[in-house]
Amino acid sequence: MAGDDHATAPDPARGVYGITVAAELVGMEVQSLRLYEARGLLTPHRTPGGTRRYSADDLTRLRRIGALLADGVNLAGIRMLLELQEENRALRARVAALRVGGRH
Repeated sequence: MAGDDHATAPDPARGVYGITVAAELVGMEVQSLRLYEARGLLTPHRTPGGTRRYSADDLTRLRRIGALLADGVNLAGIRMLLELQEENRALRARVAALRVGGRH
């Protein structure tokens, strides 16, 4: 819209990249992305036709997976680490919300 100064940032959770592009962007093989999904390390969005669509958040997660693999962590360990990090983030958000709400 012309004159609209309210540009919004793209949603980092929105799946926009196909599997080939996503793999290229993170420097991995397409088969690796399929394996990580099969092992529950990430869940890309699926179109109604079943095509995977990876988001910026998915790419960040894939890069994290790659870094952990490079450090020698196996896929089972990576899954546990990622789950613990997500739980930690959720708990921190809850604590922050309680503090903002005036309840300690």
